[in-house]
Order: sequence, then C-alpha cells, then structure tokens
Amino acid sequence: MQTYIAILRGINVSGHKIIKMAELRDHLSSLNFCNLTTYIQSGNIVFQSEAMKNNVLEEKIHQLIKDQYGFDVPVIVRSLQEWQQVVDQFPFNLEQVDTKRIGFAFLKEKPLNFDPLDYEKFKAVEDKIVYNGKEIYLHIPGGFGSSKLTNNIFEKKLRVSATTRNWNTTLKLLEMAKALDSF
Repeated sequence: MQTYIAILRGINVSGHKIIKMAELRDHLSSLNFCNLTTYIQSGNIVFQSEAMKNNVLEEKIHQLIKDQYGFDVPVIVRSLQEWQQVVDQFPFNLEQVDTKRIGFAFLKEKPLNFDPLDYEKFKAVEDKIVYNGKEIYLHIPGGFGSSKLTNNIFEKKLRVSATTRNWNTTLKLLEMAKALDSF
C-alpha cells in the first residue's frame, strides 16, 4: 500500500460546494482507499491505496465527487514521498519568516512555462515566490488576506489547477501521512 495526500480546491467556502468530510470518507472508501482520514473542512485527505499514478487517483476522486455531489472540484494528489520532498525543499529561512505568512501553492501538473515577471504586478514589494516544478512557495509578509497572489492568478497564468495550503496545514498533512505510513 502507498500513502497519499489529496487536496481539494474550493470546497466549503462561503457556503459553496459543501462536502462533509465524514461523508466524503465514506464515499472514498468505495474506491478501495483505506485508512482514510481528513484534516479540517477544506478538503485535505490522507489515505492509502494500491500504488497508482497521481493523475489516476485525481481523476477517480474528481469523478466520485462529481457523481455524489454534482459539482466539479479540482483534486491534487501527492504521494507521501512527494509531499516530504516539498517540505524538504522549502526555500525560506525559517528563522527569518513568520510561518503564518507562508503558503504552498500545489499545482495539478507542471506548467509549460513559469515566468516570475508575470507575477510582479501582483506582488507587494516584500512578497517572495519561488517556483519548483509542481509547487510554488509563497512568503507573503503582509498576509494572505490582502495578497493578490491567489490561486486564480496562478491558474490563469499557468493554465493548470492550483490550490494553496499554509505552513501548518502542510506540516500537519505530512505528519498524518507519516503516521499512517508507519502502520
């Protein structure tokens, strides 16, 4: 069995695309996923499955949500090893940043090109973004609530689905996946 983390984009936000996590876990078990667990209501799922390509798992989860709830939800899957690598490659000095101002934009696939200059007009002077294949690391000292570096901007510029998780959620999902993997 392989351990995976799936993150959903845009559910349970402002009363739209409501999915109860307990109900979703029940539905996902029909896909032969096991040891399913979720974290908070924003669509974070840790599970085990036979080893499959991420895009196959993404499509299975996407189709299940579409069938059960009637709406499209972008789904991004990473293996435990891939998630660990994202954390290990964190580019900012933790002694110099407030982790409440850190984000990880996970991309569904590697975009055809990434030009940092495309984001200059959306950045505050102190904002930092570091591109790393299928992830973008964000340091937004002014806070994400006022930032213009949003999933919508990344999706529009890169033409791929994206969803962002903060530092604490990213580490919590890694911790949960490692605990599951140690069974």
